Amino acid sequence: MSSHGCKLMAKNGGGSIINVASVNGVIPGLYQGIYSITKAAVISMTKAFAKECAPMKVRVNALLPGATDTKFASALVHNDAIRNALLQHVPMNRVAQPSEMAGTVLYLASEASSYTTGACINVDGGYLVV
Repeated sequence: MSSHGCKLMAKNGGGSIINVASVNGVIPGLYQGIYSITKAAVISMTKAFAKECAPMKVRVNALLPGATDTKFASALVHNDAIRNALLQHVPMNRVAQPSEMAGTVLYLASEASSYTTGACINVDGGYLVV
């Protein structure tokens, strides 16, 4: 999809593709092997397409959310034992709200990121810092 989108955007002068990966693509989550593998692939795809699409004035970046209170992650964040074990590795000691991803997406979609491509931006409360 990204390569097709890149070609369409190039016809209109360029643009921005924002992929959603996960911190699990960098550090695989316990019992989340397949999910982590797919997110690592999204990170690699982001970097590959960033190189391929840059000459066409299309930026390709990725958002790497940490634990976020979504329906998808509800089994993790609403189980006290799992959430507490997870938060031991999050310096901010809390789960993110989906709205906390918006600022990064806005930056990547805007001209403020006009010289940013191939970036995988962690929004994870410090999880990947430890």
